[in-house]
Amino acid sequence: MDRFVTLSCMASLQVQLNRLTLRNPILVASGTFGYAQEMTPFVDFSKIGGIIPKTVTPQPRAGNPPPRTVETASGMLNSIGLDNDGIETFIQKHLPYLLTLEAPVFANIAGRTIDDFAVMAAKLNEFPRLAGLELNISCPNVSGGIDFGTNPDSARKVVEAVRQACSLPIITKLTPNVTDIVSIARAAADGGTDAVSLVNTFQGMAINWKQRKAVLGNVLGGLSGPAIKPLALRCVYQIARSVPIPIIGVGGISNIDDVMEFLVAGASAIQVGTASFFQPSLSSRLPGELHSILEEQKIGSVSEIVGTLQGLPKGCGT
Repeated sequence: MDRFVTLSCMASLQVQLNRLTLRNPILVASGTFGYAQEMTPFVDFSKIGGIIPKTVTPQPRAGNPPPRTVETASGMLNSIGLDNDGIETFIQKHLPYLLTLEAPVFANIAGRTIDDFAVMAAKLNEFPRLAGLELNISCPNVSGGIDFGTNPDSARKVVEAVRQACSLPIITKLTPNVTDIVSIARAAADGGTDAVSLVNTFQGMAINWKQRKAVLGNVLGGLSGPAIKPLALRCVYQIARSVPIPIIGVGGISNIDDVMEFLVAGASAIQVGTASFFQPSLSSRLPGELHSILEEQKIGSVSEIVGTLQGLPKGCGT
């Protein structure tokens, strides 16, 4: 039996996102789960739909100067700056461990050029046990990468290049820091992405007024957590009613009601992000809670919930 196949039950949690099949729609978001090893004491990996470790770049990055995180009202600002050891170390040190886990793994990659994305995708294509790639074209606290996510033509070209370089399913992570996120989603779909994940963090800042200084070492950072959930829901709704592409909802999800709201708004799956810091076992609890709701509501599958918000066209997000 495939190690990623869930036990049979009356209500099905399996979801389909173009070429990508998930055993359930609960994933963990990049940047909030490390390389998974840190979460071993808290998470039952066999219960979650997928793991997305922190973003990897072509070369090692030291990241931004400290302080890098600060709590805000109902959220968190971070300015990590994609601190990582580079693609080669990821492949040699982290990927072997990740591929032993009882959960599908999606590598998250970011580059300064389109060729960077393509080269990394080609290298990762050598690991068929990877479930797919998530393209980070949307980090708000590094120079270069965000530009791909703010321009439809650039977004499409990145996805096209990755699609040509590898056969793995592709998720494109979108930034909300744009005037028209629908046009970016449409461009990613035109480029051949299998799904879009939205949203990444909202650009913000914190100030110590007594010192007349910004709190973060990089001044600006990305806001995440419960504070951004209404904004993330709005983005999911807008894309679900306009672009025929599967959506993975991200932003402020901290309980099963949040999950249901994203599904009803048009997301086919979700990612748990900042909540992993204050509820580290949440991601492995949510699939069971979702199954209970399906059983209670006499709903046969997750797909029957997706996009059922009044006013959404039938078949949105598929």
